[in-house]
Amino acid sequence: MEKIDIIITAGGSGLRMGADVPKQFLLLKERPILFRTVELFASLPVATAIYVVLPPLYIDFWNETVLEHNMQVPCTIITGGLTRFHSVRNALDSIVDGTITAVHDGVRPLVSKELVLRCFELAKTHPAVLPVMEISESMRRLEGKGSVAIDRTRYRVVQTPQLFWTDILKQAYKQSYLPCFTDDASVVERLGTPLFFTKGDSRNIKITTPEDMELAELLAPSFVHSAVLDPDLALDGLIQGD
Repeated sequence: MEKIDIIITAGGSGLRMGADVPKQFLLLKERPILFRTVELFASLPVATAIYVVLPPLYIDFWNETVLEHNMQVPCTIITGGLTRFHSVRNALDSIVDGTITAVHDGVRPLVSKELVLRCFELAKTHPAVLPVMEISESMRRLEGKGSVAIDRTRYRVVQTPQLFWTDILKQAYKQSYLPCFTDDASVVERLGTPLFFTKGDSRNIKITTPEDMELAELLAPSFVHSAVLDPDLALDGLIQGD
């Protein structure tokens, strides 16, 4: 397992953003958010293939945006399902066993290469690796009409990418969908696979609100990452046909 396949989930509607298009297509320093995410992963020397999961109604829009912004990264477009769970399961059908698979939110374009590569190294010996962040704010749990203070040191905020041994991830996704499956780690954990935590990055924000977008504008670099995947594959799957 010397390389990783990457699933980038971009099936959201972006209702909280209040924009005319899903948030993954909004421009971040004149570049679509989703393109920034794809280009970062394509620039990693360990990446073998990238699968981008899109809402069915926005695949044509993706094709138009690829041409408009001259996106040259090789990737395969996967049609998303009813939920994130179903979307990831659709993508896994294209990935062979015996590899490591990373699943990442398309609207986390500021993830660092250092974090991804650290997760990759850990995934060589741990079947499920995910970055997490400690909580700095005080927390309270609602109980009836009141609330109680809780020990924040016992909680972590979960980020992506989450990396898994592909055969284990596929086995986990054979389960029936449950509402508690909010990320891939929750799916894998239900089968008894232990999770390994590594320190996340405070800059690895998930862009879901206008306030997140303002912060991302301050943090995002102006440059575009250069892909290192096989250039002969650059047009293979980049634009999805009929």
